[in-house]
Amino acid sequence: MLSLVTIFGLLGNITTGLVYLAPVKTFWHIVQRRSTEEFESLPYVVKLLNGYMWVYYGVVKPNSILVATVNGFGAVLELVYVIIFLIFAPPRARAITAVLFGVLDVVLPIAAVLITQLSCNREMQITIAGFLSLLFSVLTYGSPLSIMKTVVRTKSVDYMPFLLSFILFINGLTWTVYAVLTRDWFIGIPNGSGFVLGTAQLVLYAMYWKPEKSKRTSSDDGCQTENLIAHSAPLLDKNESRAEA
Repeated sequence: MLSLVTIFGLLGNITTGLVYLAPVKTFWHIVQRRSTEEFESLPYVVKLLNGYMWVYYGVVKPNSILVATVNGFGAVLELVYVIIFLIFAPPRARAITAVLFGVLDVVLPIAAVLITQLSCNREMQITIAGFLSLLFSVLTYGSPLSIMKTVVRTKSVDYMPFLLSFILFINGLTWTVYAVLTRDWFIGIPNGSGFVLGTAQLVLYAMYWKPEKSKRTSSDDGCQTENLIAHSAPLLDKNESRAEA
């Protein structure tokens, strides 16, 4: 029989996997146009680094394989996104992306792993990897504030569909419960913040939803859905909104 820790870990893998898949439409757009246009690479470079840190944390901490698996999946996706950007970006943007990728996604994680493995005991390795993962995740969960500000300003939930607000809410809740069960506050603090923000989004939806706004086409819903999930990644709001154009 599966334990509660395993159940919530598997649920967290599913919801987090959906978050990592959010930019697929954006990069399909880039491949079709064979140009990155005005898109920026920094969000994906940072998200790749975040994935690396969580994978390392899941590996060094005992019984945290479920943390490593989903973020390993996410890191592979983010690496593909960055490679696509390097292929189709104009020369200047490609050079900037290459430097960012080299520093943040090659030098920094290798240095973090080597330094902690060679000079720290296991407990310190867990602490350092957990702190770095927490830091990047807090930045990640801060992004929904921009879409919430838009909802309040426009008094409309057109760009905050209920289904995806609910998924982000469930993602934060699931990992928070997992953190409580495992007494892992490196996971609990950022995801607890995400749970609070997800709850606030649902409250805003209840306040500003109007029946007539439901008369959108399914294609509009698809773009808006991707836009919301993208806000769960750092700095993605600007990039994803351009994909809708």
